[in-house]
Amino acid sequence: MAIQWFPGHMHAARKKVAETMAKVDMVIEVVDARLPVSSCNPMINQLRRFRQRPSLVIINKTDMADPQLNQAWLNWFRQQPDTFAMLQGEDNRAQAGSRIGEMCRQIVPHRTGQEKPVRAMILGIPNVGKSTLMNALMKRKIANVADTPGVTKSQQRVELPNGTILYDTPGLLWPKLESELTGYRLALGGSIGRNAYDEVDVAWFAIETLRERFPDALITRYKLKTLEGEVETIFNAIARQRGAVMSGGRIDEQKAAELIITDFRSGNLGRLTLERPEEFTGLPTFNAKLDDLPADEETDEA
Repeated sequence: MAIQWFPGHMHAARKKVAETMAKVDMVIEVVDARLPVSSCNPMINQLRRFRQRPSLVIINKTDMADPQLNQAWLNWFRQQPDTFAMLQGEDNRAQAGSRIGEMCRQIVPHRTGQEKPVRAMILGIPNVGKSTLMNALMKRKIANVADTPGVTKSQQRVELPNGTILYDTPGLLWPKLESELTGYRLALGGSIGRNAYDEVDVAWFAIETLRERFPDALITRYKLKTLEGEVETIFNAIARQRGAVMSGGRIDEQKAAELIITDFRSGNLGRLTLERPEEFTGLPTFNAKLDDLPADEETDEA
């Protein structure tokens, strides 16, 4: 079953992003280190290339992802055209402001001082940790943080302590997820609204994926003796192990699915990365008409 989710507020946010892109010097995109390409919005890549804006990709939640693959993904993003990248996790959140500020100055060195501050737009799909990162950058709470995608619905302009002007945008997906695999990965990661997918279906996808790539994580977390057999068999074994059973010994499928999905999102299954660089040739693409975009704005902001 293909998963699609593009609620109404994202239509308005998409237009606002296109308008704001015309008056910034660079784009900062936050992606999830556990699914770096699936969480990379191809619409953002299309817009910023049209505007000829360089991009800083912040590979976030690295403390929940495979350490070796974190480094591999850092190298992969740095090989993409006009793209810079850095790793970010809970272990270095306190230094986020200074690290990102320094990177921005390196990327657009012609924008310096109070008269010409760096103007950047920070974007990301829902639930990649952008709001938490924004609060760390400002060293105070300016954005609501929640596990539910779509909490932030309006754009705001803030000035970082180093003078950088930052336009913070709502979590934004693109109108159509071309890959069914991408939809399932985003649902598992928490970037899709719950009304757009079946949780049991996504839990089965998680089991299939983890059995193939991280079998030890499943065996250790759920104390399983074997991963042989149908996915349904493993799902039922996990349900019984975790007490997701109703009267009469029937499996509580909804509860079991929620447990598995929550375990992945919270990191209880370990540091897992669902994608590998060798599976992708480059940044995802998005085809849409750009004829109605506003012209670039050259005026400086104080």
